[in-house]
Amino acid sequence: MKEELVIQQEEKINMLSNLLIENADGVNIIGDGESIVSEQYSKMKHTFADQVYVRQMEMKKYDLIIGAIHNHLHVWFLLTGNLTVATKNGVEDYIAPCYVMAEPGSKRVIYANEDSIFVNIHKNPTNTQDMKELEKEIVSLNKEQYEEYIKKQNNKI
Repeated sequence: MKEELVIQQEEKINMLSNLLIENADGVNIIGDGESIVSEQYSKMKHTFADQVYVRQMEMKKYDLIIGAIHNHLHVWFLLTGNLTVATKNGVEDYIAPCYVMAEPGSKRVIYANEDSIFVNIHKNPTNTQDMKELEKEIVSLNKEQYEEYIKKQNNKI
């Protein structure tokens, strides 16, 4: 029964994502499902340490973001604000300060109930600072891309 709920929630997230992409006007709704929306739409700060990538992102009240699928287990911190986050496992409200473990394969719908700042901590084994290269390592744009990424990782073992 839990698996059915997870599938239903995942389908709802994908339906919302598709609806927004279909109605993207470049002003109120931004994104095409083919690439990561850049920081020109949301203030971001990128920091690099030895094999670690830290991304800080600001969201304004009422902003809604549908993230890419995360390839790895990682931690994110809500530094300020209040967010509602929907994943395939359900919907939760987070009030700063807090931190959360984000499971691999997770795609999140994030709604800012108030101005918020959150930080994702990702592994960066090659120490690259090339954002396109790094994005290919840490996220997938769709389920098929994620499954292909997992296959490649399993073949390396």
